[in-house]
Amino acid sequence: MTGQKVLPMVVRIERAAPPERTDALEAAALAVLTLLDDPRTLGDGEWAEPVRSWESIGIRKVVRRARGAEWRRVLDLPGITVASGTAEVRVHPPVPLDDWPRDLSRLQVSGTDLADSTPPGPPGEVVLWINPELAMSAGKAMAQAGHAAQLAWWGSDEQARQAWRDRGRAAAVRTAGPAGWAALVGSGLPVVRDAGFTEIEPGSCTVVADAPWLRHGGFRTAGHGPLRS
Repeated sequence: MTGQKVLPMVVRIERAAPPERTDALEAAALAVLTLLDDPRTLGDGEWAEPVRSWESIGIRKVVRRARGAEWRRVLDLPGITVASGTAEVRVHPPVPLDDWPRDLSRLQVSGTDLADSTPPGPPGEVVLWINPELAMSAGKAMAQAGHAAQLAWWGSDEQARQAWRDRGRAAAVRTAGPAGWAALVGSGLPVVRDAGFTEIEPGSCTVVADAPWLRHGGFRTAGHGPLRS
């Protein structure tokens, strides 16, 4: 699609110490929220126009992985680094789909998979519920968690956003129980429906964003097009 932009995210995966899967998913969500709330993204900030252009077509996100010197080169590019538990993720302002910076385009995107060594603990107030019936690589699931976090942010008024900021914009990512997934999808909460470019079928429901204030509705859809990942 002409003019389409994507949001690049890079997860640090060192060979000797890869992050926990849940930490990586939660870091991806936090990275997206931090970018959306950054002064450079708002008003006349230097990233505002690229972000608006990206949102107007879709909110496609691509996750790549880096280690060692690759990661150090990524840190030299414009962006924001966040940490969650054992994971570090760097998010960059949107770039054209076919014109990535060289130090990002050379990074690998496929085969990014991770595991949890122990089950994650109880979630907090904001929860991004993963579809228990879909098999997704860690990279794919990170993009989906980022989508859900973005829908949750769009659905939050300023009072809710400030309360969320005060809690560090934390969003837990958990896999829903099989019995509860259908109820979540039908609850009226924000639902991520994938465009089907990679790994899963088009239209698949991947993540539901849940928070007390989201249960009142009012969230807006993703720009003027489908979610793309």
